Amino acid sequence: MLAIKVEFPAGRYHATPWDRQVNEGAVEWPPSIWRILRALISTWYNKAQSEIDEETIRSLIQKLSILPSFCLPNAALGHTRHYMPLFSGKTTKVFDTFVAVERNKELLVIWHEIDLSNNEKAALEILLSRIGFLGRAESWIEAELIDDLEFKEIKQNSYPLEEGQSLPEGFESVRTLACMPPEHYLEWRKTTLASHKERRLAELLAIAREKGKSVEKIKLGKKDLESIGKNLPEDLFHALHADTGDLKNAGWSQPPGSIWVTYIRQRDAFDVMPRARAARQRKNDQIPTVARFALASQVMPRLTDAVSLAERIHIALVSRSDGVSVFTGCDESGKPLEGHRHACILCESNPSLGKGRRGEITHITIYAPMGFDSDARKSLDGLTRVWGHGGHDIQLILLGVGQPEDFAGLDASKGACPMLAESMSWVSRTPFVSTRHPKATKTGVPKLDDNGLQIGSAEHELRRLLKLAGYPSPCAIESVPSTDLAGHETRWLKFRRDRNQGDGRRATSGCGYGFRIRFPEMVRGPIALGYGAHFGLGLFVPESP
Repeated sequence: MLAIKVEFPAGRYHATPWDRQVNEGAVEWPPSIWRILRALISTWYNKAQSEIDEETIRSLIQKLSILPSFCLPNAALGHTRHYMPLFSGKTTKVFDTFVAVERNKELLVIWHEIDLSNNEKAALEILLSRIGFLGRAESWIEAELIDDLEFKEIKQNSYPLEEGQSLPEGFESVRTLACMPPEHYLEWRKTTLASHKERRLAELLAIAREKGKSVEKIKLGKKDLESIGKNLPEDLFHALHADTGDLKNAGWSQPPGSIWVTYIRQRDAFDVMPRARAARQRKNDQIPTVARFALASQVMPRLTDAVSLAERIHIALVSRSDGVSVFTGCDESGKPLEGHRHACILCESNPSLGKGRRGEITHITIYAPMGFDSDARKSLDGLTRVWGHGGHDIQLILLGVGQPEDFAGLDASKGACPMLAESMSWVSRTPFVSTRHPKATKTGVPKLDDNGLQIGSAEHELRRLLKLAGYPSPCAIESVPSTDLAGHETRWLKFRRDRNQGDGRRATSGCGYGFRIRFPEMVRGPIALGYGAHFGLGLFVPESP
């Protein structure tokens, strides 16, 4: 057995997985063996080539290419946001997500079946003593070889999941990049090289036929063979040298010689709460009622699909929390809670921050008057991704937790959340879907209330729900046919107005309506009413002054 101990002096580990974009908020944890071996080779080239011969480093890398196990330290996800300069002179906003590692804790990389020679062990000790970072350059590490470790006392909490093996309880699966066995790589290269030659020859034959030339003498030239061979490293050792930019320019979807393997990781791997998560420490330690997230994805969902995204987030939170009441809306016996005090998942499209220019959802605000206890907080902290259509997952970056006034503001361009602000005039942002049917007599004559409104009509139902929620009686309510979405008037019929799951009550027609509400006094949001109000429908925002 052999182990490497890795410490993070800065308390941070920055590493974006191969198949992810930096702004997606994903971090490779545990580190892939592909990344570890590349770091060792880089250290050899830059700091130890005069002391370690190539034969030794080749042999060492080959033996270390088998899949290790890990002992992951307590950690949490964190991020910074900053603007990076572009060649055009403009800037682009970057989400830099990292793993925050608990102080004085180390990561252990463990190989169970490995036997290094004295030269290989000495070479590894030299490389580990000189390696400066793992992942990005700011991901500083200090590493050393441990060969006298009592492995029986170590809890290995991340290891490869074997084919056909079921996922242990309390664990989740993660994909990570690993190496082909060296002998398999040689066979793969031989087959791939022949395939690439056949494809290039077919291209040359097609060009000749198109130009009306004879194809009998068409064959691959020296430049063609060199070009094909250049993109296929001669062995695994050289495959680990390949530059990421060169590989992508050559059309590789992943590095030659690499394979995807499934590791397991404890589901609560990031349950340690970073202190900066809370919007601010309150004197009376008031339980937080708001959690706000920013979104990132290659294909962002639009506000018209708010109810669909909210439902996916709801499912994820219920699953991660093992069904706590604030997310399920039910008590331990399964009986629905009263008063609508459980979580509402509300969507925001804010083009003033450089996103949402086509009506995409830029932020998610989860509001629960009953508050988020420690179990709910852990679930919110661990909510980093939900599935998106077309295979484009949606990343969620937790901006903070607190009270509505901690995030409220009318200036969305500065990151404030208008739906949590105070205003006397509120207007529909997503369609209001009534929960009752309009009432009429047997002869079809509408039944009216004392104010002349048809009982069960959309406006009548809106007034009833406002009263039940404790809002002051409105001075006026008027119909609004649409909302402005990325500069386009979007009618309520364009919005999705039903859920895939759940037993929420609504009128048979399921039509969407919009209203402008004027109160006699300032009212603080959020205001979300009607069918699907806990999933982004019936949302009102302050009307622009």
